[in-house]
Amino acid sequence: MFQKTFNVYILTNEPRTVLYTGVTNDLQQRVIEHYQNRGQTQSFCGRYNVYWLLYFEEHKYINNAIAREKEIKGWSREKKMKLIAEMNPNLESLNREVFGKWPPEELPLRV
Repeated sequence: MFQKTFNVYILTNEPRTVLYTGVTNDLQQRVIEHYQNRGQTQSFCGRYNVYWLLYFEEHKYINNAIAREKEIKGWSREKKMKLIAEMNPNLESLNREVFGKWPPEELPLRV
């Protein structure tokens, strides 16, 4: 039986000046949506071109993922950077590593 998972993730912009924490049940699709929104001033990620994946963690239950997202959002930038460094010490974008080709040739819409 297929077990759905939920991801808490942290994104940044190219100069690494902004951090955004979110939760999703489809990490690839959600990062693509952030990418599609670049330059759109009505959303935080769009306004600051935030679509570079720095960190993610998987959870079995949505309640745990949401609680973790809220916990991380309450942290200082310094504490978030320490968390990211545990997985990604060079603060490199994980987009290509996680999704293969980046940016994606096709930008699918959520189903």
